[in-house]
Amino acid sequence: MTPHLLYAFTGLLLFVTGLFGMIALDHLLRKLLALNLMGSGTFLVLVGLAQHRNGVDPVVQALVLTGIVVAIAATALGLVLIRRYYHLSGRSSLEPDTNDEAGP
Repeated sequence: MTPHLLYAFTGLLLFVTGLFGMIALDHLLRKLLALNLMGSGTFLVLVGLAQHRNGVDPVVQALVLTGIVVAIAATALGLVLIRRYYHLSGRSSLEPDTNDEAGP
């Protein structure tokens, strides 16, 4: 197994762990961290699979660098939204759907 495939499999493991966190956790901050873990896994897969015999593909590296900057901005926005939700509702997790209407 080459080191590049090891990076790709590690990225896949990070992505699956983050996906599990997004599904299983209720706390909003933990969901945001799980989303960041999914993004980091995606970046690692892209960098791991962009390797070839001549070296590294610079286009993929530029895309990953741009993605990291966007992920930082999205995390900051998510933190602001979570903080605002906490101040408005006093809760740090989303309320469950209590729709009493039965479907047709």
